[in-house]
Amino acid sequence: MDYTATQSGFRQRKLQPNMRLRNSSADGSDGSQLFEDTSGAGSASQSGYRNQQGRPQAAGFPGQTLLSDPMSNLAMAYGSSLASQGREMVDKNLDRFIPISKLKYYFAVDTMYVGKKLGLLVFPYMHENWEVSYQQDTPVAPRFDVNAPDLYIPTMGFITYVLVAGLALGTQNRFSPELLGVQASSALVWLIMEVLAVLLSLYLVTVNTDLTTIDLLAFSGYKYVGMIVGVVAGLLFGKPAYYLSLLWCCAAIFVFMIRTLRLKLLSEAAAEGRLVRGARNQLRMYLTMSIAAAQPIFMYWLTYHLIR
Repeated sequence: MDYTATQSGFRQRKLQPNMRLRNSSADGSDGSQLFEDTSGAGSASQSGYRNQQGRPQAAGFPGQTLLSDPMSNLAMAYGSSLASQGREMVDKNLDRFIPISKLKYYFAVDTMYVGKKLGLLVFPYMHENWEVSYQQDTPVAPRFDVNAPDLYIPTMGFITYVLVAGLALGTQNRFSPELLGVQASSALVWLIMEVLAVLLSLYLVTVNTDLTTIDLLAFSGYKYVGMIVGVVAGLLFGKPAYYLSLLWCCAAIFVFMIRTLRLKLLSEAAAEGRLVRGARNQLRMYLTMSIAAAQPIFMYWLTYHLIR
């Protein structure tokens, strides 16, 4: 009994300090807390954030400060000036080889001009006046003169020729995208080679003419009209119709090129209709006939395999 009492008393003496420590920690008046109370700080930060939102943004964004810097404005102005100078340089060098500013003239066409020009390409025998009209030393737009060269008919003729070639290959069960691409690329390569050959011939013969590269491209592209007529006739009526229509179109393009280019390549006296003797004029005449004779050869070369 005494031992139990003593043991219980011992327990009482041992447990009382622990209870006092727990009570003191629970009270939190004298001891340090285990976790800090951040509720007040959170509310303070939230109130500060609300106050910051309520104030006008006087400082602004960092990008605004950068843009307001005089050095950055100077750099932006210098960069824009460099970009404009580079663009002018590219336009000038590009216009030296391909006068893009003049392309609008070659596409200034209308429906009436296209109809008359197509009729002239197929029936050039009854046309009499082949001179290009000028207004203040400048040729008038193609829509006002049927003799003026244009790029609309050659461009549309090339695209239509590729489509008709694909149709012809499809009727023969030989169509494939690769073969159609070969057909288009070969026609374009032959056209470029023809124009380059004419330019080289003009340089070797030393002909002073106002013909430009775009003019030669337009005249060489007119043969696609006869090629389309021949292939369509062959698809509708067979191979004899192809040969007859192609022969007619070849003769028409030959006459058209002779009567058009002789005003550009021959001398003024030959352009007025009087024969002029001389070695230089003979070379010009041969060059004109060679350019005109090359058109039927290309027309047959690019279309004969499409009709079977």
